[in-house]
Amino acid sequence: MQATRYKLIELFIIFILIPISFAFDYAPILKMIIGISGFIYITYVLFKIEKIKLLIKKDINWRVFWQSTIIKLLIIAAITTIFVWYTDKENLFTVMVNKPKLWIFILLFYSLFSVYPQELLYRTFFFKRYKELFKSESLFIFINALLFSLAHLFFKNTLVLLLTFIGGILFAFTFKKTKSTLLVSIEHSIYGCWLFTVGMGSMLGFPS
Repeated sequence: MQATRYKLIELFIIFILIPISFAFDYAPILKMIIGISGFIYITYVLFKIEKIKLLIKKDINWRVFWQSTIIKLLIIAAITTIFVWYTDKENLFTVMVNKPKLWIFILLFYSLFSVYPQELLYRTFFFKRYKELFKSESLFIFINALLFSLAHLFFKNTLVLLLTFIGGILFAFTFKKTKSTLLVSIEHSIYGCWLFTVGMGSMLGFPS
């Protein structure tokens, strides 16, 4: 009972209180201290308490993963291309065409230093640490996606919250199916890089 209460409090602080606090304007250095401290704590719990080992699974069905990811990407690409065409045509593929070096740099930096830590926290840590607290698997996935969306509250953009909630659902299902931080990170990178490429990067904090 005490362990359950502790985990609920932990979940509230890490995934609700801190993300909401980051949406307010206060000293950036304080936000950095909170973020670094939180990451150190999560890393400690993940590896020392939960005994997670980040090994690449040998039984990954790459064919099924790529088929599923490409189909979803094509749907996302069609919808977002039409959206940017009608709402912000000047930015459609503008960074890729006009600043290819920046485009490549951002794709690599984002994939390595943004996506992987996010998936380590919101899928690997969250699933291992809190799954037993929820009797309903559907509710667990919904909460995971909702909290992933909440992490982007500091952008103060309703469309960002919607997109990250949908992304959270997709990533949660992928992790549930594959149990692979690597695969869900690859999928996350692909969709995020596409949004930057198609011209929706500015609202997600990408330089343009």
